Formats: sequence, C-alpha cells, structure tokens
Amino acid sequence: MILTVTPNAALDVTYGVDSLRPRTSHRVGAVHRRAGGKGVNVARVLAGRGRAVTVTGLVGGPTGALIREDLRGVPGLRDALVPVAGESRQTVTVVSGDDGDATVFNEQGPHVSSAEWRAFTDCFAELVREASVVALCGSLPPGLPTDVYAQLIGLASEMGVPTVLDTSGAPLLDALGARPDVVKPNVAELAAATGCEDAGAGAERLRALGARSVVVSSGPEGLLAVTPDGRRRAVPPERLAGNPTGAGDACVAGLAAGLADGADWGDVLREAVALSAAAVACPVAGDVDAAVHERFRTTVTVEDLHAPQPH
Repeated sequence: MILTVTPNAALDVTYGVDSLRPRTSHRVGAVHRRAGGKGVNVARVLAGRGRAVTVTGLVGGPTGALIREDLRGVPGLRDALVPVAGESRQTVTVVSGDDGDATVFNEQGPHVSSAEWRAFTDCFAELVREASVVALCGSLPPGLPTDVYAQLIGLASEMGVPTVLDTSGAPLLDALGARPDVVKPNVAELAAATGCEDAGAGAERLRALGARSVVVSSGPEGLLAVTPDGRRRAVPPERLAGNPTGAGDACVAGLAAGLADGADWGDVLREAVALSAAAVACPVAGDVDAAVHERFRTTVTVEDLHAPQPH
C-alpha cells in the first residue's frame, strides 16, 4: 500500500475558457469539480494504475464532506482522512484553450489546532505501519508549524518506510533534516529554496541539507535526478499541449511507485515522465491519458550525466 498525505486537501474546481484575458468577463465552457490537493491527485493516478493506495490528511466542513463523497467513487482508493472543525479550501484553475496555460487560485485552508494535529499524527502512525511508501504533498493549512513534514518523515523512518516529499518554501527546508528519501521540487521552487539558478547546483544543495535524492521537474524539459549513484536527465520525446496542473502530481505517483517496487532510477524516471505527460493530456489533475502514457513510457530518453558526489 502506498500512503499519500495531503494536509491541505481541497475541492478542485477547473474552468475551461477559450482565452484568458485580464480585466474582462469570460464565458466558461467545461466545469469540473472533484476532490483534490496534491496528495489526493497522486493517489488518483496510483489507483488508476491498479495500485493499492490510501489517502490521509485533514478535511472539514461542507467542502470536506464533498471531498470525501467524491473520493468514495474512486475504485481502489481508501479514504483515511481526519476531520477538523474548520472548512476545507477550494482551488480554482482556469485553463485557457488557445494556449493551454493554467491560472490557479489557491485558498489558504482551515485553521488546524494542536489537538487536531495530534489526532492526525496518531492516525498517521497507525497507517504508516501498513505502507510501503509515503508521499507527503502540498501546502500546509494555517495553524501548523512548518516542521510538520519533518515530524511525519521521522515517524515513517522509524518504521523503515521510504518517503517522497513534494512541497515548497519553509516546509521543504524544515523537512530536509529528517532525511526524506526523494524530494521533488520544480525549478521555480528549487531556486526559491536554495537561491541557485542552476538546477544541478540547487539539487546538490538540498542533498547537502539532508535529502537523499532530488528529482527536479522542468515542465516539458523533463526531469533532472540527483541521487547517491549519479545524475540523470529524463526527457520526453515531444511537447504536449494541455493542462499542466496535474503533471507534478503524476510525477510523484511515478516516483512513489518506483520506490515501492525497488526499480532502478532509469525505469523510475521513464515512468515519472510518461505519467506527467499523460496528465497534461487530461483536462483535470489526477487523471492520465492511457494512450499517451503507453506511447511515452518506451520513448522517454534517460541520459547519465556524471558520477555521484559524496554526501
């Protein structure tokens, strides 16, 4: 079982418009509403690939009830979300049809008390006993200190369960000392966290701070992996138009599945890039296009760059 953690679960609302232009009104075409947040999206991708997956995190209020209701309709996905008193957030993504760009509006989420967080960590400590991998994903709701991912990684490490971390800013930096097995920033998040414009240098900086391996996503340019046994770059065979908002979550799903299987890094990166591309081809985050995934998984190029650096 792969366990995904979404402290700030959301109801994701996606609007499709012909063209997004500031300071004017728009007619909305397709509208999608579904349970979301990065870890929920990761779980959807995994469940769609036939993986046993459990979703945990924090939800509350009528929006939280809608999130849980939607998850009940996902085959193979187990809901272990923990209730809080506050109202779960919504996110709104506006996808422009003329260029495929996505504009995202993220609410902050409910305030979480220390007692609610203790209840969650008790639940997490039980769930992690059953897990082969834990993926910890996304922003933190108000009220939580920025070191909570470090706490959860520490609990998983005590149980011998590897972790994948996908977050940014202070929660990312504060988690590194707990030694997550894989950290997956995008290039902007990496530069903001390290001050390094060069992705390789930034990844080495995160490893020096405690990450065992770092996988940097660069959108259509693919992935750069800096691991204990070297650097690799994985590049998709072509650029796809579509909605990129779920690509990073699909990448994390590929990384988590690869860790669970004990696959070599070349295979892990091919699958992560293929799933990312297949997510871009779908209108909402959490879905993958099966035909694109099948086409890309055998055509992604993985290049060994150079020998590992000691840490």
